[in-house]
Amino acid sequence: MRPQRRVTRRATVALVAAVGAALPVGCGTDGGRLQSAGPAPTAIGPARLWPQLPPASAAPYDYGEGTTARIPGITVPHDDVRALDPVAVVQADLMATTSRSSGSDELPADTVRRITACRTAPAACPVLQPHYRDLTGTGRDDMVLGVRRSDGRLSVRVYMAHADALTRIMAVSDAVISVELAGRDVIMRVPSAITGYEYRTVWSWDARQRAMLPTQDEILRKTPEPEPSGRPSAEPSPEPTATSPSPAVSEGRR
Repeated sequence: MRPQRRVTRRATVALVAAVGAALPVGCGTDGGRLQSAGPAPTAIGPARLWPQLPPASAAPYDYGEGTTARIPGITVPHDDVRALDPVAVVQADLMATTSRSSGSDELPADTVRRITACRTAPAACPVLQPHYRDLTGTGRDDMVLGVRRSDGRLSVRVYMAHADALTRIMAVSDAVISVELAGRDVIMRVPSAITGYEYRTVWSWDARQRAMLPTQDEILRKTPEPEPSGRPSAEPSPEPTATSPSPAVSEGRR
């Protein structure tokens, strides 16, 4: 169960330009003389509050970060995850033992039953189409899978192949607005209890933990959803002319 709600992990870094602002900048128009930008504001460093408090010895909750699992019974020839059956991967994952105790991504019993029955009842199979991206920097693709849970949330899982074996390096469930791949990051947008805002979490590969970790976690003004591409335009389209390319030509250029 997702906590209500964790404090942002990403510290806000202030870029102080005091030194640069104090130096002469820019070229003037009167003969090219340099002009001062004026006095710079005084830089104020961070002040630690209540330093007498003892440091925390344990995390207040388990969000699933750093939890990995070797997937039993799955062999990955040449470490090519594209050759794997995603349903077989998720079915085998049900038998995996995580690297540490974590209840962050336990699937509901009804979802487990539907995963087990994917071969006989494919229409009800909750395993979504996989996506592939090199998230770990190995030069080989990793597998990103989504599992629709019976409680309305989405389980997002990432699998990495190494030495012909498969390891789950990320597993987190949430009520998502969207899941995106950007570079080597997995970005999840989820609703916030604050009207007009949403949470945006960026999961990135950490070579030391050998797992995907939430490297950025922030609350933002809600991003408007893009208009559907098939929505009719407010103005009628111009009639095609003799010089306009045919639909076949236009399609070929996309």
